[in-house]
Amino acid sequence: MAAHIIIAEKSIAGERIAQILADSKVITKAHGRARYFELEFKKKPTIVLPLKGHIVEVDFPKKYSYWKGTDLKELVNAPIDYNPAELEIAHLLRSLGKEAQTVTIATDADREGESIGVEALRILQQTNPSAKVDRAYFSAMTPKELQKSFAELVDVDYNLSDSADSRREIDLVWGAVLTRYISIMGNRMGKDFISVGRVQTPVLALIVNREKERLAFEKKPYWEIIAHSEKDKIKFEAAHKEGKFWEEVKANSVYAKVKDAKEGLVKSISTKTRTLARPIPFNTTQFLRSATTLGMSAGQAMNIAESLYMQGFISYPRTDCSAYPESLNLKELLESLNAHAPYAPFVKQILAKPLNPSRGTETKDHPPIHPTRVPPQSLGEREWKVFELIARRFLATFMDDAQTENVSVEIDIHREPFIANGQTIIFAGWKAVYPYSALNETILPKLKEGELIPILKVDLLGKETQPPARYSQSALLKLMEENNLGTKATRAEIINKLYARGYISGLKSIEPNQIAFAVIDSLEKHCHIVTEPKMTAELEKEMDRVAEGKQKKIKVVDDSRKLLLEVLDQLLLHKMEVASDLRKAFMHQDVMAICPLDGGNLIIRKAAASGKRFLGCGNYPNCKQTYSLPQKGSLLRLNKNCPICKAPMIKLRGKKFNLEICLNMNCASKDEWKKKQAEKAAAPATPVGTPATPKPRVRKTTAKKV
Repeated sequence: MAAHIIIAEKSIAGERIAQILADSKVITKAHGRARYFELEFKKKPTIVLPLKGHIVEVDFPKKYSYWKGTDLKELVNAPIDYNPAELEIAHLLRSLGKEAQTVTIATDADREGESIGVEALRILQQTNPSAKVDRAYFSAMTPKELQKSFAELVDVDYNLSDSADSRREIDLVWGAVLTRYISIMGNRMGKDFISVGRVQTPVLALIVNREKERLAFEKKPYWEIIAHSEKDKIKFEAAHKEGKFWEEVKANSVYAKVKDAKEGLVKSISTKTRTLARPIPFNTTQFLRSATTLGMSAGQAMNIAESLYMQGFISYPRTDCSAYPESLNLKELLESLNAHAPYAPFVKQILAKPLNPSRGTETKDHPPIHPTRVPPQSLGEREWKVFELIARRFLATFMDDAQTENVSVEIDIHREPFIANGQTIIFAGWKAVYPYSALNETILPKLKEGELIPILKVDLLGKETQPPARYSQSALLKLMEENNLGTKATRAEIINKLYARGYISGLKSIEPNQIAFAVIDSLEKHCHIVTEPKMTAELEKEMDRVAEGKQKKIKVVDDSRKLLLEVLDQLLLHKMEVASDLRKAFMHQDVMAICPLDGGNLIIRKAAASGKRFLGCGNYPNCKQTYSLPQKGSLLRLNKNCPICKAPMIKLRGKKFNLEICLNMNCASKDEWKKKQAEKAAAPATPVGTPATPKPRVRKTTAKKV
């Protein structure tokens, strides 16, 4: 039996730890679907046992499973069970750890990682309570970092673990009680339940309230006057110095003076040099905001970053720090990037003088996200995109500031002042290596004061003010950070949940649906504290105090239960109004179109046998008009008919699509789709025994030492 058990967070992390620490060979073994790795570490028999993240579920006892039969006030104070969810891993912890002399927790070095490690440790201690326990903290899966962390082992931080567990318990209680309340009031249970959460609901409120601002916005007309000119084959524009004309009469009066102008006089030229400061190192929020510009969601970016970290290509991706600590060997990291030809010129330029990186906020957290080594070319395309973003950001923090020359030219056109603005990059600096931050150049020709220039034409443009833009994922992440909603580790996951629950749609521009409006309106009307960031932010501070050892977990959880009881009392007082509001909203959302047969409402229904959704006339059984529906994606009303067959149309929206479709399956607009479906059905099936046949899940292998 092994004298030393090392607990890793996931399989890929466990395998890399084993490969790096092993004195010689590593043997992979399995129990069912659970893998572990046998090796010798410092000449002692050692087992690296990977988990699957949390292997223990936090839930109420089974007697509280029946929603309608459970008193919600009783649920607020119900006991909470911690039950193993991964039984095979739990078995390995008890059996392999039975005779271990030392147990080292090597899960992710943060709050959640501490909780994951401690819950596994407690299972192991059921058969071996006397084993020595220590903790390995590391910020990168590199040989140097791992060997250093195992040479400088520390004690397990039970306060940090308790802090994470307090979050899990509070989120369980608040989520279960409020979700059941809203779902029962709205008569939406089973698969159609309405999710409410301590953090997700205030975030949803931010999105809904922005949409309300947009709907309430009153567009205001204004006018702009633009003159067009050209010199040395360079065309450029000049706008009237007034900018926006809010009175049409005044705009028309000025336009009448200049509309037939053939030339303008250059009155003055002013030139300024503008410095564009290099970016600060990536913390998690800044990284996720930047990654969304690559065409992926925050959740996808975080998953890719975790994969890169576990393969040893980047540092730990969950951090609030944006200043490199003195302990980080920056020169060594830069030299490691020299192996990739596109980075080599920048590395050479940076190392030619003393290192002086930009600095953001320094914390006692992990260092900023940075590359640790260049991946092989075989890395997947999306992983390369994320690595490139991180590597180029790292290089940019050492580069010089960029500079632009900004020119402003005042032009007199029939005694009316016009301004032409130009901007050119005169020193690229950090922008040479980091192309993700857009900077538009506007080139003006060489002009002189007193010079007459030709006026090609003058336009009077009528425009309207626009409502505030919907939040992008990047903007929402920033807003969540500012309002202390969630943590660096949970914000991307919270946004993902809102998509998964069907509350929001659209990747670049987040739009809430009618259910989101109904839930937020009801809660704001009858218990606004649930939708406001303040309450959630206060609880976050209390959980931080648990991590610091200044507060006990039980006290924070009990205080949150008391607050939830007050919230529930308010909601129960108004349950009839809430139920009425929600059911009206659901009915309105489920109406997709007008029935072409009798003018009734076409409503989303579910087939009793299959559970599949379809559209049926609200006047059934008098009218039996139905339409098939796609089973994936959000459905939105369009209020228009197909230009080809005149059948109703709806909008189908998902993370990667936004389509307007005709409900008539026999419409000519679907001919191309039917052709593709027929070709797909006619394609030969893959014969059994070809390479497409899945391989066995687990096998015994020998891994090479790194």
